[in-house]
Amino acid sequence: MSVPLNILFWIVVIPGTVVFGLVASWIVRKVSALVQWRVGPPLCQPLYDIMKLMGKEILVPQEAQQTVFMAAPLVGLAGILLFSIMLWRITITETAFVGDIIVAIYLMALPSLALILGSSASASPHAALGTSREMKLVMSYELPLVLAFIVVIIKTGGQLNLAAIAQQTPALSISGMLAFLVALLCVQAKLGFVPFDIAEAETELGSGVLMEYSGALLAVWKLIQAVMLVALPLFLVTVFLGGFRPNLWAGLGKLVGILVLLILIKNTNPRVRIDQAMKFFWFYCGIALAAAIILAIIGNYCGVGWL
Repeated sequence: MSVPLNILFWIVVIPGTVVFGLVASWIVRKVSALVQWRVGPPLCQPLYDIMKLMGKEILVPQEAQQTVFMAAPLVGLAGILLFSIMLWRITITETAFVGDIIVAIYLMALPSLALILGSSASASPHAALGTSREMKLVMSYELPLVLAFIVVIIKTGGQLNLAAIAQQTPALSISGMLAFLVALLCVQAKLGFVPFDIAEAETELGSGVLMEYSGALLAVWKLIQAVMLVALPLFLVTVFLGGFRPNLWAGLGKLVGILVLLILIKNTNPRVRIDQAMKFFWFYCGIALAAAIILAIIGNYCGVGWL
């Protein structure tokens, strides 16, 4: 990439990702409203919500660990923005490094870890219960998510480079499709969407982990959620669906398709209990991924690509 294009990339990518995230947030809310026979919000409503929160006072609980409480959302935002920048750079310029998939997995976990730290520092009993649920949920879906990526690494001949992985389409095989479906459900949990909105659970915990956040800090959490709506589907497209090949419109179609699947799951399932979520990810997803790994190994050994 030339120097002018490189400068333009860094100028455009962060605000562009935030804008895409806000649009994705509106799509989720609009489609959910239509499913429920409601009109839904206008296009700019997510932006209005962020602007309104930015103008409100930040309230910090008296017993809270103020430094951790206030720094946590900034750390989460920095992590997810860095993750999205890395993905867009790989998508646009195919610039990557060996082992970047490991860095991506770490950066994906950073917002959840920041949420746990910030919520636990608030000294709120409702937030503490939400924190406990969030910790259990993270421990439940992170292992299946990593195992799903191991299937991809096996299918791509041991590649640890996202640009090289994006040149192939692991989801066009039985093991790859199993891994993709499990990864999609893990992303659903990472986004905090129904049926895995256990840590927030507005009807039970009054927003749980986010209960004590207000003003600009709550706006930052909303921005993190919006950026994740773009970054996580983009990661699934890069790892499982061949990236933006053969062209930009195909890549955007894949991105929208994954977002639609997330919305459908969100609007057709009730919330599950934390013990049900843990059993689902560790037992059912674990068995599916064990089968996927075995099929991937057999397929590589025997030269059968569709396995």
